[in-house]
Amino acid sequence: MVNPAAIMKLMGAKNQFEKTHPKFAAFFQTVFTQGVEEGSVIEITVTKPDGTPTTANMRVQRSDIELVQELKNLAASQK
Repeated sequence: MVNPAAIMKLMGAKNQFEKTHPKFAAFFQTVFTQGVEEGSVIEITVTKPDGTPTTANMRVQRSDIELVQELKNLAASQK
């Protein structure tokens, strides 16, 4: 069973993240509302304050989509 206090803490952190980074939160909302299809490429770059970038990417596989669906189902069953 999930601890209600932990859920409230997580929701507060989510709300703070959305307030602090509205464009990034909106990006995630758009991408995940539209769905990520098998074969899509997800790429992320982290640029340190000195300007040094580090980039990684992944091609989405069927198993990745299935994992996300299972996590959604698990979260829904906790409500």
